[in-house]
Amino acid sequence: METPQKKVLVPIAFGSEGIEVVTLVNVFSKGGALVTVASVEQDLQIECSSRVKLVADTFISECESQIFDLLVLPGGMPGSERLRDCKVLRKITEAHAKEGRLCGAVGEAPSVVLETWGLLKGCQVTCHPSFMDQLSSAVAVDSSIQVDGMVTTSQGPALTLDFALSIAERLFGKKMLDEVLLRSMVPRGWNKCEVAKEEYNVDDWSLQYIPQVLVPIANGSDEMEIVVVVDVLRRAKVNVLVASVEDSLEIVAARGTKILADQLIKDAILSNYDLIHLPGGWYGAQKLGSSEQLIALLREHAESKVYGAICASAVMLDTKGLLKGKKATTHPHYSSKLSDQSSVNVRVVIDGKVITSNGPGSAMEYAVSIVEKLLGMEKANHISETMGFSYP
Repeated sequence: METPQKKVLVPIAFGSEGIEVVTLVNVFSKGGALVTVASVEQDLQIECSSRVKLVADTFISECESQIFDLLVLPGGMPGSERLRDCKVLRKITEAHAKEGRLCGAVGEAPSVVLETWGLLKGCQVTCHPSFMDQLSSAVAVDSSIQVDGMVTTSQGPALTLDFALSIAERLFGKKMLDEVLLRSMVPRGWNKCEVAKEEYNVDDWSLQYIPQVLVPIANGSDEMEIVVVVDVLRRAKVNVLVASVEDSLEIVAARGTKILADQLIKDAILSNYDLIHLPGGWYGAQKLGSSEQLIALLREHAESKVYGAICASAVMLDTKGLLKGKKATTHPHYSSKLSDQSSVNVRVVIDGKVITSNGPGSAMEYAVSIVEKLLGMEKANHISETMGFSYP
């Protein structure tokens, strides 16, 4: 007998933490769940933290009569406060908890939302360190991930992947976790033989002005490899432009997340950039590679400036001759497609002015490495600390 498809609800609001939203969607969708991203606002278009623009699937009011196997709340401010103040979401969450279904919350959400609603009494809970003192009825625990019964909590953006994988094991089972999710997400530590980072032909990327970065996206691009990088760079005060190579600003990412670009590629190519980042996702990478305007820009850019790619986009660059003579890495699933496979067991590879990374689980390492190269180790450490990320 076929197992019914799991249903997951991810409510979002203006100011929700974008990294947390797309990581949750990515993991649970890859596990086979039907994930609904529901807006608690009067608009489906939501500007998350770091000005990342997402489009929800539906309004929270449309979810009131549905039953979900998992309800998980992203953090972020003022997003968590706006979730807390939504009466419909509170009603859904209280009924969900009463029925003993899986519930999760990240960052500020455990204290700002669940604690305020009285749903954490006596539970061992963690949350963003700055909000720990607001866990008045819960037992505050300073841990990266905390499980108590049906409730799982975590501290912030950098821990969301491990948080989601922890819940995924309970939702889908250990076989799905080991055979599909870990291999797909490539989180830190999943492969004990891999190397964290290697750099060859060391080059100085530092600039005396605010860096300008272009992030082209397409239908099928990996949402984590878009949003994590954009978010981290914007936290570092880098100017980032997200450009769609499609006919519209809105793209549908690899796991179904709808993302709004800032411009179309035809307009974006009129400006100059210090770095171009290409997110992966096999179909998205192929779409990026089929954009004549983007490839022309990349060829000109590659003569003297920095560019990078994650996952399948590294393979795309290789096929276009843009990794010639460069060491690179890509997702283990695609490693045999690279011309030079000598560094495919490395999570992040820098060779001169080219940086590559192996998948969604290394997107933050990749992004912080860019911050270090452009703006220095002090800035990289500061950004890491604000996200709860251990770097290097």
